[in-house]
Amino acid sequence: MLEKSPADTLHYSSLMEVSGLIARGELSPVTLTKQILDRIGALNPQLNAYLLVKAEAAVAAAEIAEAEIAEGRWRGPLHGVPIGIKDLFEVKDDPATFATTAYNVVSDKDATIIHRLKKAGAVILGHLHLHEGAFGEHHPKLGNCINPWGKDYWPGGSSSGSGSATAAGLCFASLGTDTGGSIRFPSAACGVTGLKVTWGRTSRYGVFALANSLDTIGPMARTAADCAAMLYAFAGADPMDPTSLDAPVPDYLGELDGVLGARGLRIGIDETYLTKGINPEVSSAIAGVIATLKDLGATLVPVSVPDRTDAIQAALTITDTEAAWWHNPVYAEKKDEYGPALGKAIERGLAMDPMVLAGAYITRARFRGTITRLFGDIDMLISPIYPQVAIRYDQMDAALEDLDGLVGYTSPYNLAGVPAITFPCGIGSNGMPIGVQLIGPHISEARLLKAAHAYQQATDWHTRRPTLS
Repeated sequence: MLEKSPADTLHYSSLMEVSGLIARGELSPVTLTKQILDRIGALNPQLNAYLLVKAEAAVAAAEIAEAEIAEGRWRGPLHGVPIGIKDLFEVKDDPATFATTAYNVVSDKDATIIHRLKKAGAVILGHLHLHEGAFGEHHPKLGNCINPWGKDYWPGGSSSGSGSATAAGLCFASLGTDTGGSIRFPSAACGVTGLKVTWGRTSRYGVFALANSLDTIGPMARTAADCAAMLYAFAGADPMDPTSLDAPVPDYLGELDGVLGARGLRIGIDETYLTKGINPEVSSAIAGVIATLKDLGATLVPVSVPDRTDAIQAALTITDTEAAWWHNPVYAEKKDEYGPALGKAIERGLAMDPMVLAGAYITRARFRGTITRLFGDIDMLISPIYPQVAIRYDQMDAALEDLDGLVGYTSPYNLAGVPAITFPCGIGSNGMPIGVQLIGPHISEARLLKAAHAYQQATDWHTRRPTLS
């Protein structure tokens, strides 16, 4: 059963809706924050979306925001809005666990992205659950995060808590990370909108790593406009992260003003890629997205998606090896504290044949070139996120044994370093959300946001909510 975003259900409003109320003085950030904290207290025991709730600090931040806004010092759309962060970020004086019992790091500084969100006036509610080390599955001792649409279903990963909390009305937006699909999986599984950015578009300073050369940080929220507001607050070059891109940051939210359609957008369509091995309900939902975007003025361009077999394996090889490099000092001392999925990945990385690793990096360079050429005639490619409507927890062992199949529509684009936006486009016969992704060339986040925003102006899938008390 579904709720369809009733007007009196404030916790299910979009970030931009509550932001407007706050800016006009019609909603108190303190009242809003306390309401969401109460909801977290009521629902988090069953969802396990938050690992750490910072109630006192959140209320204090909301009080500061409320006073500043009352004095006419409104900082922008995030000011006074409660959000959650994946437990991968250093937050001054907060313990960060990486969702593994091997770590409990209390930092003396904020990650750059956290600093920028605080500067924008966001109210940080707490640290969200994730797959251990942003890989594979939840640590057995921390328990599974639950999908609010169905307790038997995987909420996606690794940003599971971000997807669950955002969908359940336990925050208005969240931070996720994506190394092989970790923003896109939970966004699709939980019926929210998520943006995997170009590699380097956002700073990774103060962020726990899975695979340094693949990791990206991006927003998860209810709408493309919400994601635009979030991304603008923290995107851009960072002197503390030499891998961050020194490229201008557009006014992502401002550029959505006046977007009334998709005219001028060239969208690549590969019919085989969209149907072969894909659940018919997923293919049908994506066909509906294509029809809507065409009606909104987009041009459909037939393309042939390049073979991804070698790219998938290369991404897995790089992930295992770079994860082993990152964890090795701690893993050597605390091996028994790691869960099975991350432990196996580290062991694979430690044992990696250097010739295989060299081949993976060569494959990455070649695949990036191939994808760059694919975008020579199109602005974006439409794609599934995974072949099923949803994955039950009792199917996860089999899914993890077939990682090629699970990440086949996501990790190749991490390897290529390109951005992708994910948004809901249907509901399966099992009552679970269906998502779609639009993938673009480097630094095309603004265009992807415009396309998703145009679609969301014409449809209402993004307003569907799980039934919760």
